[in-house]
Amino acid sequence: MAYIYKRGNKWAYRAYAGKDPVTGKDKQASKSGFLTKKDAQLAAALFERQFHSGEYVEPSAITFETLCNDWLKHYLSQGAKESSHRARRIALTHVVNVFGQTLIQKITKKAYQDMIDDLSSRFSPNYVSSIHTSANMVFAYAHENKLIKEVPSKDVKLPKKKKTVADLEKDSINEKFLEKEELEEFLLAAKNEGLEGDLLTFTMLAYTGLRIGEMIALKWADIDFINHTLRVYKTCYNPSNNKLDYQLLTPKTESSVRTITIDSVLVDLLNAYKNEQDKVAAENKAFYHNNGFIFATNEGYPKTIKHISLRLQRLLKKTTIQKQITPHSFRHTHTSLLIEANVHIKEIQERLGHSDINTTMDIYAHMTKNVKKEASNKFGDLMKDLSKNLIESKHEQKHEHDIN
Repeated sequence: MAYIYKRGNKWAYRAYAGKDPVTGKDKQASKSGFLTKKDAQLAAALFERQFHSGEYVEPSAITFETLCNDWLKHYLSQGAKESSHRARRIALTHVVNVFGQTLIQKITKKAYQDMIDDLSSRFSPNYVSSIHTSANMVFAYAHENKLIKEVPSKDVKLPKKKKTVADLEKDSINEKFLEKEELEEFLLAAKNEGLEGDLLTFTMLAYTGLRIGEMIALKWADIDFINHTLRVYKTCYNPSNNKLDYQLLTPKTESSVRTITIDSVLVDLLNAYKNEQDKVAAENKAFYHNNGFIFATNEGYPKTIKHISLRLQRLLKKTTIQKQITPHSFRHTHTSLLIEANVHIKEIQERLGHSDINTTMDIYAHMTKNVKKEASNKFGDLMKDLSKNLIESKHEQKHEHDIN
C-alpha cells in the first residue's frame, strides 16, 4: 500500500517498487508535487496497478546513442552478418544525429515522425525505409527490456515518392537488364577487346544469375566439370575493396545455398581460364596466395566488386549500349532470358536462390521486348483466320459500296 504524505504545500506518495537486483534490498518509487491528497492517491494507485501488471517502466537516463550502441552489440551477438551489422550501423547514424543525446523516454511519436519526414526530403524512399527499420529494431529492443513504455516508431507513416512523367520515361529508357541482342554485343566486346578474365566474369554472371558476391567467392572446388554443375554456399564480403580485408560469409538466405547446372560454353571458358590462371600462379609463385579462388587477382586474392564494376563500365564504352548497367543487372538479364525460354517461375526461384517465390515474381517478372513481341505474334497467329475474315469483309463491303 502506498504511503501518502504532505511535503511542504504539496502532496506526494512513496510505494514499494520491488527489489534491487544487485543489492537485494527493497526499492521505493516516489513522486511529489501533487496539489491535493486525492491526486497523490490516484497517481499512487496507477503506479501500483502498472507495477503489479508488469507495465511500469522505471525512469531512465539512457540516451538514444547509448541505447543504439548497446543494441548494435546485441545484434551482432545474435549472429547477424557483418554486412548486415554494418548496414544497420550506417543507417542508424542518421537517427543518432537527431536523437543522439535525447533521453529515450523523451522521444515522442511526433518527434520521430518529424525526423522521418525530414529524411524523406533528402533520401530515397528505400533508404528512408531502411533507416526506419533499423531504428524500429532499436526501440523494440528498449521496449522488450522495459526501458520505454511505448515504441515511438510504431505505426509511423513513411512518405511515398510519387513518380512524375519524367521519372516514368526515365525508367523505361534506363532498363536495368540487357536484351539478348545487347548481351551478345557486350560479351563479344569482352571477348575481342576485354582483358584476361573479362569474358568469363560476365558470361558467368549472365549465364548463372549469381549475385556478384557469390561469384567472387567461387572456388575451383565448387565446379563439377563432369556433371556441369556449380555449388553456391558462400559470398564474399569486402566493403572497403581492400584485397586483404575480404571475408567469406554464408549466403543471403538458406535458399541461397544451391547447386545449379551450367552451360557447356561456360564449362569451356572455365577450363581455358584455369589453364591461364595456373600459368599466372607459376610465374608469380613467390607472392601468389593460392586459396583456390576462380576470380582472383595476379596475387591470388579474390577480385573486388569495384574492380569488376570498373571493367564493366570500360567495356560498355566499346558498345552501342546506352543503359545504366551494373554487375547486378546481369542477374536481371539472366532472369529475363529464362522467362523468354519459358522456364517455369518455380525453377527460376530455385536457380536464383530466392526463399520466397513472391520475391522472384515481384522483382524479376520483367518481360523482355522479345517476349512481348512473341506474345503479340502468338496472339496474331491465333486470331489469323478471324482477322483475315474481318479484313476481307471490310474490303468486300467497300467494293460493293463503290459499285453502287
